[in-house]
Amino acid sequence: MTAQEKKTLSNAEKQQRYRERQKGSGKKELRGYLTPEALACYQEIQQKTEWSDSVMLSNAIRLMYAAHKLGQIGLLNGWLTEHKK
Repeated sequence: MTAQEKKTLSNAEKQQRYRERQKGSGKKELRGYLTPEALACYQEIQQKTEWSDSVMLSNAIRLMYAAHKLGQIGLLNGWLTEHKK
């Protein structure tokens, strides 16, 4: 295939292909808005761990699930309330 025969992909097409590859590998995209308190926590964790948004979100959900399974959600919510986080 020559350079002229190759089609240049637009950014939207590249994003679409990326999302399809991620979905094909079993991943799901989640979105949301952070409160100012959550954003401060996010920034602190990101600086200390240097995790990407995807890794941070995946780990946060897995940790919340573990806390739920161990009956610790109330304890965690209490700590967040006491420390205004």
